[in-house]
Amino acid sequence: MASTSRKTKSKPWWRDPAAWKRIGFWTLIGGIAFGVIAAVALTIAIFSTRASLPSYDELKSSPNGQMIRVHAVDGTVLVSLGPSYGEWIAHADIPEVMKDAIVAVEDRRFEDHWGVDLWGMGRAIRTGLANRGTGRRLQGASTITQQVARTIFLSNKYDFGRKMREAVLALAMERKFTKEQILELYLNKVYFGGGAYGIDAASRKFFGHPAKELSLGEAAVMAGLVKAPSHYAPTADAEAAIQRASVVLDVMVETGKISRAQAAATDPQGVKLAPEPRQNSVRYFTDWALPQLEVLIDETDAPLEVWTTLDLDMQRAADEAIRANAPGDAQGALVSLDRDGAVRAMVGGKDYVSSIYNRATQATRQPGSAFKLFVYLAALEAGHKPDDMVVDEPVTINGWTPRNSSRRNLGEMSLRSAFAYSINTVAAKLGQEVGFGTVANMARRFGITTPVNTQPSMVLGTSDVRLIDMTRAFASVAQQGVAVTPFGITRVTANGAVIYSHEVDTSHVLVAPYVAAQMTDLLQTAVNTGSGKAAQIGRPVAGKTGTTSSNKDGWFLGFSSGLTTGVWMGRDNARPVPGLQGGTAPARAFRSFMVKAVAKRPVEEFDTKVTLPEWQLDPEDNAYFAPDNGMFVDEDGNPLPEAPRDDALPAEEEEQAQPDQIDQEWIDRMTGRRAPPQPAPTRAPSPSAVRPPPRDWQRQPPADWPRQPPPQQRQQPERALPRDADDGYQE
Repeated sequence: MASTSRKTKSKPWWRDPAAWKRIGFWTLIGGIAFGVIAAVALTIAIFSTRASLPSYDELKSSPNGQMIRVHAVDGTVLVSLGPSYGEWIAHADIPEVMKDAIVAVEDRRFEDHWGVDLWGMGRAIRTGLANRGTGRRLQGASTITQQVARTIFLSNKYDFGRKMREAVLALAMERKFTKEQILELYLNKVYFGGGAYGIDAASRKFFGHPAKELSLGEAAVMAGLVKAPSHYAPTADAEAAIQRASVVLDVMVETGKISRAQAAATDPQGVKLAPEPRQNSVRYFTDWALPQLEVLIDETDAPLEVWTTLDLDMQRAADEAIRANAPGDAQGALVSLDRDGAVRAMVGGKDYVSSIYNRATQATRQPGSAFKLFVYLAALEAGHKPDDMVVDEPVTINGWTPRNSSRRNLGEMSLRSAFAYSINTVAAKLGQEVGFGTVANMARRFGITTPVNTQPSMVLGTSDVRLIDMTRAFASVAQQGVAVTPFGITRVTANGAVIYSHEVDTSHVLVAPYVAAQMTDLLQTAVNTGSGKAAQIGRPVAGKTGTTSSNKDGWFLGFSSGLTTGVWMGRDNARPVPGLQGGTAPARAFRSFMVKAVAKRPVEEFDTKVTLPEWQLDPEDNAYFAPDNGMFVDEDGNPLPEAPRDDALPAEEEEQAQPDQIDQEWIDRMTGRRAPPQPAPTRAPSPSAVRPPPRDWQRQPPADWPRQPPPQQRQQPERALPRDADDGYQE
């Protein structure tokens, strides 16, 4: 008889109640041990942090960021940048409505917690874990004490570790300072937007009065800003700030800080906001000058006082000149340099508010004839003289054939005449003679920082340049060939001590003084006899116009009485501006500005006397100079297939094409000279200087040019002077 035995199986441990009791016991023991260790560690951290905290007076003086105040040359504050601070307001002097409003909306349990709101902290941790990996910030629960800790000791980086450090600091601060001290710190240091830190700075900025005078409505507006200063600040969105103030009033009623009747009697819409200062053209200058601080000084914490070269009277005159003269929807820019390079005025556009793009320092455009400054400087340095005779004749250089805007060649003339009337063929021949690379090097030597091409057409201004660089080049000529470097900051002080002072360097000589004097001779002639007549100001002026293809750009650059000014006008999209030439709107803007800018300066004579070109003595020859309308070459400097029609020019330009009578006596009178009368020529002009008989096509307009009468048929006043006769890329 077989017997069977059954083996009994044991139960799994998870079904054993005794096992769960043991696990629960040890978990409780472990949790208690962990809690004790954590509490001890937290206590040690709090008290060690408390011991290392600065004193209350040190916390009051700790900076929130670097403040920079920028002064004009006369000491006037142009702009305050970075954080701004008002007076420190003691807790007892802070209006109760301000304290009640900020506590109600930011930390209603402020009087009850120990620096950390545990319920709020738990909510923040839970939200942070739920949003982990989503890129969203940890939300809420920062008490006023925590915000003070973050403002003074921590960054605005949002992560779990920072929240824990913030909590430890808050608990430590509550152990060291009173609630009144913490609230005082908070209200004097918290950021309210618009660059204002603390209630006094914010009150002065937004309401125009000290914080001690805050009303309930104003306090509600201020308390509502802290949540999102960049969004709710009145300077950013006044309507949003008012709406947020209504929410603050409701919270104050809910927390018992004010009654419902007080809230109903307070209308945030009735809060009067201080007007925001107008962001005028001064900001073009400060935006250019202030980034230079990074290389001039090392101070990054202490408040700075920056003293600049800007002359407010000149700046106003420059702004008015550009606004009044820049045509239609075209833009304009102006830079004016003193003899040492100090920037006295800078306008980067018609309106800084609508466009902060600084066309005086950032835009690169083709300069047209103004670039001939470097061509003639190179020629003069190579040995040419203003009275040297050159021949205006057809020329082809590497397949490029420049031509004059008159579409004619005048034969033999002086270098002075060629510059005054901006003869393109002569400029091309001079460039070829000295070398186009030499001309490019001359431009770089005089401060052109943009690339300069060395194609033959470069002599007509086909390389993009900046207005401030071109103005610098003309200023260096005015300084007898000594390099002029534009600067805008004269000195910087921090806590009353001078930490930077500008020193003018006059050691770099670019060309010999006699070369600069000869160039000034040519520039004077260009203003007194060429298209720069509109730039005359009743005292000696030397300068040059520039016009580019299809009237896209107009330039005038010149100097007088130690001040060099450059003007550019055109459209940002480089589209043509009908009638725009360097000798029209830019020259008029130059005159409008310079008349005011040099009014208090003594008249200064140039080293060289104004000498009229020989063409001035032969009125008949004036008929062969056509007006420069900037439309005779393409973007490579090559001739266009057909010339523009006269009726394409506006009436103003047609008038400009008929220059007024000017003689040597008038020029001597305008420049303050008493030159001896010029004797009449006693010899016949050389054969090469006599214009050949007109060709048949000159007598009869070509079939493809039906509306363009031949130049010799145009009515010209006696002894009329030609305009700056350039081809299309320049005047």
